[in-house]
Amino acid sequence: MRAPRSAGPEARRFPELRPERPSSPVPPPPPAASARFPDAPPAPAERRATVPQERPTETTRRLRPIRAEEPAESAVAPAAVPTPPSETPSVERPFVSFAQPETYDDDTARLRPLGGRTRPRTVAAAACVVLGLGLIGGAVTGSWLTGDSTDGPGSRSAFASAGELWHSVPVDRLFPPTVQGVGAGPGGADRTWTRIAVAPDSGCKDAFDPLLRKALAPVGCLRLLRATYTDATRSHVTTVGLLFTKADAAAMTSLKARFQKEGLDRRTDLMPRPYAAKGTDAEDFGDAQRASWTVSVLTDAPVVVYAVSGFADGRIVTAPQPAADAMKPGATTAPAQAGLGHEAQGLADRVERGLRKTVTSATEKPS
Repeated sequence: MRAPRSAGPEARRFPELRPERPSSPVPPPPPAASARFPDAPPAPAERRATVPQERPTETTRRLRPIRAEEPAESAVAPAAVPTPPSETPSVERPFVSFAQPETYDDDTARLRPLGGRTRPRTVAAAACVVLGLGLIGGAVTGSWLTGDSTDGPGSRSAFASAGELWHSVPVDRLFPPTVQGVGAGPGGADRTWTRIAVAPDSGCKDAFDPLLRKALAPVGCLRLLRATYTDATRSHVTTVGLLFTKADAAAMTSLKARFQKEGLDRRTDLMPRPYAAKGTDAEDFGDAQRASWTVSVLTDAPVVVYAVSGFADGRIVTAPQPAADAMKPGATTAPAQAGLGHEAQGLADRVERGLRKTVTSATEKPS
């Protein structure tokens, strides 16, 4: 028999090609480096063999982002969408809609609208506002009709203040020494009037013709102020007067309506009389020299403003004419041709404007 061959180099390189030997106990493999040295890093082989054990909860959550926890109550509630009732009859989700919610009454447990309490309160508040505005408006209207001022307990109305100007305002403010009449003459010509005489304040006994005094009787005569002016040529003279009455606003309004309705300011038998001062250009200005006139009844002051004009040379006028008619274009009467209608109306208008300005200044409060 041949002796067995010794293991060649192939057998030494590849142990699995070695012939089988009788079974002998196989020593256990040496422990891993991780077991001998726990703190040492794993060997390359061990790292390749070691696979981290995957947690059950990470298999799906790694595939999608983890949602943040939602707050218990959202700051802004989303639009309410009706949700169907759950399948359990005893548990129902609340149904939200845009209709008016309902609540239960504490006492009777009956359904009633939630706005049941607020609606009566709203109606009551609106009624209070309307009532308050009505009372305020009524008070203001009443004070306006009666001429009372609502500025304060110490304030005076313009109507009452105007009735006292005859003794509290200097005569130069009521009848200025010189009055400018821009555009007051015929054809828009300018006029300048110079005061030549001021009558003492007096009553109305001799200032008017009997019929005119009778027409003015309903408003009474408190004081009469008069002044006479002459034009720049000193050929015309005009007397202007302020009659302060004892009447209230209603009486003055009634008198004005009567003058307009009956044409009392156009009747030649109701002309005011002039003031003829001795030693002046108006010395010969008497009743026969009256050529044109105007009478104006004020309603915002207890005053009647009038003016009467004539020639300074004392000539007699047989056909006097109201200022409104003498100022009409194409008028051919002597007063119209001489411009006496413009003299009377222009001077009366300027004195009336000055009176209103004085009343305004007297009633204004200092700032």
